[in-house]
Amino acid sequence: MKEELNILIQAQYPLIYLVTSEEERAEQTIATIAQMKPQRRVFVWTVTHGIVEYGQPRNVTQHNTVSPEAAIEWVVRQREPGIFVFKDLHPFIDSPAVTRWLRDAIAGFKDTHKAIVLMSPVQTIPIELEKEVAVLDYPLPDMAELNQVLSQQLEQTRSRRPTTETREKLLKATLGLTRDEAEKVYRKAHVTAGRLTEGEVDIVLSEKKQLIRRNGILEYIEEDETLDSVGGLEELKHWLRQRSNAFTERAREYGLPQPKGMLILGVPGCGKSLIAKTTSRLWGLPLLRLDMGRVYDGSMVGRSEANLRNALKTAESISPTILFIDEIDKAFAGSAGSADSDGGTSSRIFGSFLTWMQEKTSPVFVMATANRVERLPGEFLRKGRFDEIFFVDLPSAEERKEIFRIHLTKRRREIARFDLDQLVAVCDGFSGAEIEQGIVAAMYEAFAQEREFTQLDIIAALRATLPLSKTMSEQVTALRDWARQRARPAAASVAEYQRLEF
Repeated sequence: MKEELNILIQAQYPLIYLVTSEEERAEQTIATIAQMKPQRRVFVWTVTHGIVEYGQPRNVTQHNTVSPEAAIEWVVRQREPGIFVFKDLHPFIDSPAVTRWLRDAIAGFKDTHKAIVLMSPVQTIPIELEKEVAVLDYPLPDMAELNQVLSQQLEQTRSRRPTTETREKLLKATLGLTRDEAEKVYRKAHVTAGRLTEGEVDIVLSEKKQLIRRNGILEYIEEDETLDSVGGLEELKHWLRQRSNAFTERAREYGLPQPKGMLILGVPGCGKSLIAKTTSRLWGLPLLRLDMGRVYDGSMVGRSEANLRNALKTAESISPTILFIDEIDKAFAGSAGSADSDGGTSSRIFGSFLTWMQEKTSPVFVMATANRVERLPGEFLRKGRFDEIFFVDLPSAEERKEIFRIHLTKRRREIARFDLDQLVAVCDGFSGAEIEQGIVAAMYEAFAQEREFTQLDIIAALRATLPLSKTMSEQVTALRDWARQRARPAAASVAEYQRLEF
């Protein structure tokens, strides 16, 4: 990142947009670049203090430069080489006067070794400046920089030096955090335990989870269930187990590419979300849920796109990880016609996400689920976006039997008193979720009567339920017809799948 920014400045790019929330860290990078030949002075503008030379007290400000227009005019008048950092100019950049002054500055900067750097966590670029500006995303700290933070903390607290293995665990635990967040997490771990050893890794991780949750877009999910808690879907399970070590160095040495992701289509309530959550346990990777509803923010132009970029950047920084997007068909359903409804925001979000999926090199495995395939744009389903598209149908008789066994065993140690074959016959066309709710309803009925629930209670609850396969039979039939030619059946065994004709 430092090299790219240095190249742009040395190549005399007049306007650079640096997308970051880490102002201090980015300023230090710019100050280091400014010391290279030809040396440049660095000035920083804020709406609260105007223009102040970097390293000087804030009260040593250039006269009458608080307004953006006056500040840019002052920059244009300077004759010496310099880097002029404007913090959070995005609320003003759409102003005709500010846009015009920036264009005047760009025109006058030729052969002057002057550059304006717009520093903001939100990317907002008027159409007049799109051809003139170079945009850079300032990355989160890597292992080397976090190692410096940890070393400083160990020195300040006079803690015992951890072993190499412990140090690596402490560093990996803070991947995805800003430098400031990492400092605070290490301090908290030391205050809590009075040391920084392998035992404090869990403290660092717990705080990291809170920081991830705090942004409101990514959610750190912890799942206690294992893949054995999912009834049926043997082909899908086989596929996942084959790739349980796909993100290891051994897999890279073997020549295997990193898995990109998978899309799970199917009838609601058939275990799609549970599969995604239990895969995290199987692979030993953190699971981050991306809430697309929270990505959209109409309070400011460009905010939604910035939300998505920050979320994806965080996911990449703590990779390898699983990025879980539930019901993605709802998130991107209106992207095609969004110009009429939301000014094109949905379309831009969809385009940004597709580009990221296509170009990402970091080991972020995208696991998406969908119920209504007809709502998904065609570009999303083309080959290459996902490693595989699986279809989860309503469970077969054998799978329903396994689902009954799983849910009854969770609630009672001894289930021999239940006739599973009879229960299976009663619930033809039921989803796994509907079977579970039937058992729960039977338990409530028996609990209200202060007795143990029985086979007849479950049968009565199931017969009182109208399954989704009947209330939405047209939708289920259409989904099956689509999946027959375009998706891999999740429930087929390996031998059955090889015999299927596509």
